[in-house]
Amino acid sequence: MGFKFFALQLGLRIALLTVALVAWIALFVIPGYPTVHVILTIVALLAVYELFRFVTRTNTELTRFLEAIRYVDFGQRFQMQGMGAGFDELGAVFNEIVERFQGQRSMQEQDLRHLRALTEHVPIPLLSLHAGGKVVLHNNAARRLFGSALISRTEDFNAFGDDFAKQMLAVEPGERRLAAFQFDDLEQQLTISATEIVIGNTLEKLVSLLNIQSELDGVQLQAWHDLVRVLTHEIMNSITPVASLAKTAAELVDDAMLKASDHPGVLSDLADVKSAVETVARRSDGLMQFVGSYRRVTRLPPPKMQQIRLVKLFANVEQLVVTKWQEQSIELSLQVEPSSLEIVADPDMLEQVILNILLNAEQALTGRKSASVKLCGYLNRGGHVSIEISDNGPGISPAIANKIFVPFFTTKREGSGVGLALTRQVMLAHGGTVTLGTSDSGGAKFTLTFLANHT
Repeated sequence: MGFKFFALQLGLRIALLTVALVAWIALFVIPGYPTVHVILTIVALLAVYELFRFVTRTNTELTRFLEAIRYVDFGQRFQMQGMGAGFDELGAVFNEIVERFQGQRSMQEQDLRHLRALTEHVPIPLLSLHAGGKVVLHNNAARRLFGSALISRTEDFNAFGDDFAKQMLAVEPGERRLAAFQFDDLEQQLTISATEIVIGNTLEKLVSLLNIQSELDGVQLQAWHDLVRVLTHEIMNSITPVASLAKTAAELVDDAMLKASDHPGVLSDLADVKSAVETVARRSDGLMQFVGSYRRVTRLPPPKMQQIRLVKLFANVEQLVVTKWQEQSIELSLQVEPSSLEIVADPDMLEQVILNILLNAEQALTGRKSASVKLCGYLNRGGHVSIEISDNGPGISPAIANKIFVPFFTTKREGSGVGLALTRQVMLAHGGTVTLGTSDSGGAKFTLTFLANHT
């Protein structure tokens, strides 16, 4: 019915134009009617304009609708009143389609924001390798992994070790590789996994990186714990009766010596026996104490976490060594940048760890002129809190550098090999690492890196 009304309006306009043109032609050949002729000309022009406007209005609205879809302009609205009920319905359909497109686009944008939020929240670093060497980091975990370094090309991977760069380029879709990742004097083991996706006509390799260093350290530490528990159990079971019997034997020898006081020869023999028995007893006690120190490695209590200001922590440690070090002419310098730097950790454990390393530095600096130790706290390039203890001593030989954190390994005559092993265990309990390096002066440099949150 509406479209019939449109046809009627169109027919009336055509009829008006036809009548005007016929009358104009008829009066053109009959002289004496110039005014009427002008009026008919104006009427004919108006009829042509109205016919053109009436016919093209629908095409204009349709073109505007298609352009709104083409350019994603969902703010357009279509009004076709006065052209018949059918055109009112057509305008309403156009408006409904635009609103649906607008709603679908809004939902797509919400889904995209949701997926981006999920990707950002994923703790595993995600990145893409494109043709031509382009690299795109997809989440915060990836940006934190590389710290402040700008990663936009595959060549940028070289700054994190040759092995890492090589494995990143060599990994194939569906494959998993192990790579050493070096950053801020800290080497970590990462697993590299890749998959291939096609977006449009572009081939993209999606790579995920998983830091397994803490898992490797944990497994290794657990293996040492199991070994130590077995050894200490067996040693203690064997040495305890030996120590007890040695003490008993020494007491029996004392009694025998009292009874044989009148026999000098016998006394001499008993004295030798007593010396031997006391040596056995003494060495048994020493061995029991030694085994007891081993047990400390496997009985570390869980850390009691709290907020700690590094400035205060360093001041507490300084008070424990400053008097003795002044007498030995060892200079201790403290630095925390920024000064408000804080960390969540067990203050007692952390204080003991730093103190143990400082005491090791003290022994290394014995007899050295201009001896100095630096204790620094800062944020590394990865945004993690690091505590660095360095000295200007002789340093640690590369031949034993990989062994110093192994339980019971020591180069000291009176050492037990427990101190640095405990340091490593404490750092693992705090979700961190301890590494050995070389200071600017050629001495030893221990770096405690806390991978957990800080403020």
